[in-house]
Amino acid sequence: MRGLADFVMAGRKKAILATVLIGLIPLINLLSPVVVGLVMLRKGVQEAAFIFIWAILPLGAWAIVGDYVPLIMLLGISGLTWLLRETESWEFTLLAAIAIGIAVEVYLRLQPAVLDSVFQQLQPYFRENNIQGIEIELLRETMTSIIGSVYMFLAIVLTMLSRWMQATLFNPGGFRQEIHQLRIEQRVALLLAGFMLLAGFGILVPSSWIFYFMLPLVFSGIGLVHAVVAKRNLPSMTLLAFYLLLLLPLVLQLVVMLALIDSWSDFRNKI
Repeated sequence: MRGLADFVMAGRKKAILATVLIGLIPLINLLSPVVVGLVMLRKGVQEAAFIFIWAILPLGAWAIVGDYVPLIMLLGISGLTWLLRETESWEFTLLAAIAIGIAVEVYLRLQPAVLDSVFQQLQPYFRENNIQGIEIELLRETMTSIIGSVYMFLAIVLTMLSRWMQATLFNPGGFRQEIHQLRIEQRVALLLAGFMLLAGFGILVPSSWIFYFMLPLVFSGIGLVHAVVAKRNLPSMTLLAFYLLLLLPLVLQLVVMLALIDSWSDFRNKI
């Protein structure tokens, strides 16, 4: 990734070449939005606009044939990196990422054929387990939001990759410091907790939207864990064990609770 960052920063022509070539390769084309994000963070909107236009060509072609993921990531990451550049706040950036997840969910609702094909393949499973009617509709609602939250998560991770590449070239250690300081402030944490409660009871917002409101707190909790490991000089295997445990729903909920408590207690300064 360091080599890619060096190549992209060598000039506009090389950045365009990298964006177009990467955009043509399946799966690898998710790095095309990262390149645009890197240019956005380092050189601003005007320079990133040239790269963005060229990036649309291969990613738009993939969208035409049915793979719209890279194009959505391009739009989302361009917006998130612009916001991060303007505000220098990961808190605002994480909150803005919620809009990406909701936008994907709206798209899936407007284009039901995408999920129809998935549920058609699941029909044998539904018949075997006697799942039908309202249960299938509830499952569809939940899956729509889960897909949206996956896009939101992916957009945040790729935005972080753009920031990491920028820091590696121009501010070594800067990204690590940003992650260690990533923290949701009290008012924002209270707002997210409020929406999570409303979603939990299905009031005002769909219950499945709880995933969107959890993710900023999850990343805040991850930042806290990284900071504690660094301050306590714990072995790197500690982080590996943490990420493996993070796959468990109970641990994920504990991380969210820890992030909420940290908004008031600020554990970093107490260590």
